[in-house]
Amino acid sequence: MKRTAKTTLWLLVVLSIAFAGYLAYRRLSVPSAAERYRTQPLSRGTVAQTVSANGTLNPVTLVSVGTQVSGTVRKLYVDFNSRVKQGQVLLELDDALLRAQIAQDEANIKNAEASVDLTRANEQRTRDLFTQEYVSRQDLDQAVQARKSAEAQLELARAQRRKDQVNLSYTVIRSPVAGVVVDRVVDVGQTVAASFQTPTLIKIAQDLSKMQIDTSFAEADVGSIKVGQTARFTVDAFPTRSFRGAVKEIRLNPTTVQNVVTYDVVVSVSNPEEILLPGMTAYVSIVVARRADALLVPNAALRFRPAQAGAAAAPPRQPSAAEQGQRPAGRKREGGAAGTVYRLVGDKLEPVPVTVGITDGRNTEVTGGPLAAGDAVVVGENLPAEEGVGGRTMRLRIF
Repeated sequence: MKRTAKTTLWLLVVLSIAFAGYLAYRRLSVPSAAERYRTQPLSRGTVAQTVSANGTLNPVTLVSVGTQVSGTVRKLYVDFNSRVKQGQVLLELDDALLRAQIAQDEANIKNAEASVDLTRANEQRTRDLFTQEYVSRQDLDQAVQARKSAEAQLELARAQRRKDQVNLSYTVIRSPVAGVVVDRVVDVGQTVAASFQTPTLIKIAQDLSKMQIDTSFAEADVGSIKVGQTARFTVDAFPTRSFRGAVKEIRLNPTTVQNVVTYDVVVSVSNPEEILLPGMTAYVSIVVARRADALLVPNAALRFRPAQAGAAAAPPRQPSAAEQGQRPAGRKREGGAAGTVYRLVGDKLEPVPVTVGITDGRNTEVTGGPLAAGDAVVVGENLPAEEGVGGRTMRLRIF
């Protein structure tokens, strides 16, 4: 019995020592606030806010050359990428039918001229007989009417000939502008029919050294876009190059797709090397606001929220008069949004309310609050993931 009691006593002592060691280990293993939280100082610099969208490169002037007459393509003088001058012949249509029509018009004119000669002679004879009172006034009037009708038929035949001559000239398709052929949709031997709608034969870009990007911006972004703002864009063909343009026009015609309203924003682009081609996809960013020498806070600090806000955070401390003199508050702008950042005060987190302005996605302008350049704010938290052999494993918590 005595041996059993003695063994039990020693077991209780060992358990007490082990429990005390465990509590000491747990206390020593808790990281300090400086180890647990990652901080980053505020800085001053330039911040630019941008809005982005995708668009398509297009020539400023794209002329679709069609035909006003039907026919078969007989000759083709240009091809893709051909540079043409204004008035240059592009293609010819078969004109056999139109030439036959003009020959018929010539015959109709001769017939009408013969009718005019006959009616004029009849009118003259009727006048002579009327002066001798061999015919009535009605007979004279009928002779005059016949002569005028024959002259009108002659003018009609001549007008028809002029019309057919113009149609004959339309069988030779000429370039209305100087530029580059970017599309050709017909070939030799193909028949084109100009009935209710003029068919497009060739598309000509007037000047590829000046192009434009047609982009679609959401209605939430279009309010901050103004004509003349700088735009930068990239294309897949040159991923390492950045090109520059300017907002030329904000079109008022909205487009609604699945309840999403967008507006077409036209960006003018200079293309002196002519390496930007029509149809390329452009990834456009427009600078809508810029601030120089602004107090910048990392966006991670604005997103950070402590895991145990009630236990870890201390109430906000009002700055003293000396601090107010050394740390001027940021300028407060109309419409500034409210935000909260945290800074370390001893082993506690102190929430600091601030007023923020524009952002570039990484940093945000601070327009109001007790912070100044150099103040460190919390941007993340290091949390222990598990305990392993030889020490503690840390896991980085990113916001």
